[in-house]
Amino acid sequence: MATATNVEAKAVGTIEWLSSPGTTIVVPVYQRQYRWDIGGCERLLSDVRNVAGDDAAQRHFIGSILSAQDSSERDLILIDGQQRITTIMLLVAALHHAVRESDPAMAAELERVLVRADDPTRTKLRPHDAWADLYESVVLDRRDDLDRESRFDDNYAFFRSQIHADEAPRIWRGLQRLEHVSITLGPQAGAQQIFESLNSTGEPLRDHELIHNYILMGLTHAEQLDVEARFWLPIEQHTGEMIGAFWRHYLVMTTGREVSADGEHGVYAAFRRSFPRVDVAHLQADAEVWRHFAEIYGILLDPMREPDAEIRQHLQYIGTFGRAAFPLAMSVYSDHARGLIGREELIETLEWTQALYLRRALVGLPPERLIARLCRARAEGRDALMRAFARITPSDERVSAVLKYVELPHAAYVLGRLEGVADPAAYDIEHVVPLMPGESWSGDGSRTWSEYSEDEQNSHRALAPTLGNLTLLESPLTERVFGASFPDKQQDAYARSGVEETRALAELDSWGTAAIARRSRRLSTSLLRIWARPALPEIDDDGLTPVLDAVRRRGWPAGWDREFDYVEYRGEHWEVKDVKALFNRVFRRAWTDDRPSALAFSAAHGGPIYTGMAWKGQWDALDDENFLYMGWDSNYMMNALQGVLEESGIAAEVFVKYSYIGNVM
Repeated sequence: MATATNVEAKAVGTIEWLSSPGTTIVVPVYQRQYRWDIGGCERLLSDVRNVAGDDAAQRHFIGSILSAQDSSERDLILIDGQQRITTIMLLVAALHHAVRESDPAMAAELERVLVRADDPTRTKLRPHDAWADLYESVVLDRRDDLDRESRFDDNYAFFRSQIHADEAPRIWRGLQRLEHVSITLGPQAGAQQIFESLNSTGEPLRDHELIHNYILMGLTHAEQLDVEARFWLPIEQHTGEMIGAFWRHYLVMTTGREVSADGEHGVYAAFRRSFPRVDVAHLQADAEVWRHFAEIYGILLDPMREPDAEIRQHLQYIGTFGRAAFPLAMSVYSDHARGLIGREELIETLEWTQALYLRRALVGLPPERLIARLCRARAEGRDALMRAFARITPSDERVSAVLKYVELPHAAYVLGRLEGVADPAAYDIEHVVPLMPGESWSGDGSRTWSEYSEDEQNSHRALAPTLGNLTLLESPLTERVFGASFPDKQQDAYARSGVEETRALAELDSWGTAAIARRSRRLSTSLLRIWARPALPEIDDDGLTPVLDAVRRRGWPAGWDREFDYVEYRGEHWEVKDVKALFNRVFRRAWTDDRPSALAFSAAHGGPIYTGMAWKGQWDALDDENFLYMGWDSNYMMNALQGVLEESGIAAEVFVKYSYIGNVM
């Protein structure tokens, strides 16, 4: 039988293990903060009381405790079990303080659990440096009674309130009957994989927490402290609560692939694929880059940190559309910051991005699955990026046609740029024709709304939220003329406004559908100029999705067999409706056109091509000796067909057209 040389596991008494003079435990910096609440403490104390019965053979199992020997120190690095061990220590501390005057012998035994043999001023358990002193002050009873606001304090206080002097022997007996499996890892044991397996139940770690653990787990404690201070803490400071989004956007930028943030730890999996090695030699260079992009991400989150006024303004504009464009913005901003491109190219890219999002919003196209392909294109140079923008940005003709009748999206942002207002948030969006006109409203001072025909009323209502009927107006003026007729608005508000475009309304004779249409045509010309599509003869082909941006879905969700309308494969039109059929056809085509790439991909990934049908399932013969296994789920199939197309170098020439069902899946 093979012997496991890198993992030592044995059942031990928990108190005996903690009391050993050689046991000193360090909680590494990547661990989460102590989180157990009073409910967890109640359960632990109840278990201790229950196991302290008359049956001396009775034991209570608290699970496994995973640790690794620090190569540079004598301490054990606690990989899994922090919450349980910390809570037990707080219970032991409460018991110790309850009996130190009345039972010195028991107090001495308890002290051996809590305090290091070589230094009685230090506890055997050393939490994360950020809160280690706080923990030690509680356990060693050095806390100021006026300053007790921590989870350590709360749980310790709970145990003190529950333990009476006459019950102390029973509690101590119960504690001595706790046991666990102590797992100690050797240097080749794969600590991260074991940690993930042990944490597959309970409160799941978030992607950025798993990344944090993965980066630090293979380092010595001293190296962890150094990397934490120089790299991880600055990353957290720059990104704040958005640290998870930062890692996802960073990986979209660097891989040129969409990265899912929904379940299954997609961001963490993508990180591990991108950084398969995080030893000290590689980590220093990589972490410098992460910190650099985290600083940029912080500027995108808060553009006021950008000193250049024009760049700052465009970063604020980008924020109008959310954070989806941040991967591309990070890429171009980084190149500008490092002197690789000029200021003009940075602003140009930010302008193209705004035009893309606004125009697609106007014509009702989804904004998803766009930025990854733009990041891929940018890696090929400015011209490739410009062509990629042109291909997915709706044309002037399409935008002009809809501007007459669609509700204006992001109205404050659009009107601010059109009307030359630096801070549109300081203004109200004024509907010249109100969304719901009162019976006495009039567009010419003569006919009232009640005298309009039903068709006229419907026409005015339909145009009320469109570009031609909107302008910016100072809030005090808006309040003065709320619901008023057009002539009253002209005299009491529009003529007094500091916005030139709004003052121009005061010169008109009347307001109605014809005036709205004229103003819409005039403003549309300015809109198409400000939010210009790159001037290239590219087709406006936003209905096709590059295969690398196709969505990976686990299992076989409802509608999977009608996910696509069709597939464009290097100029060929394939009537392929689902990922399973596409997987089969791509691999069969690769087998015919570029067999070395198909074999190379399969060898690197352990399939899906095999030299025999090695197990029962669905197979497809590629020739007499090679077979394609077809029993995978849709996620694997999409990953595999994308991978073999990349291996062949033709992924950029393959597109899918999602069906209606595919778009709503």
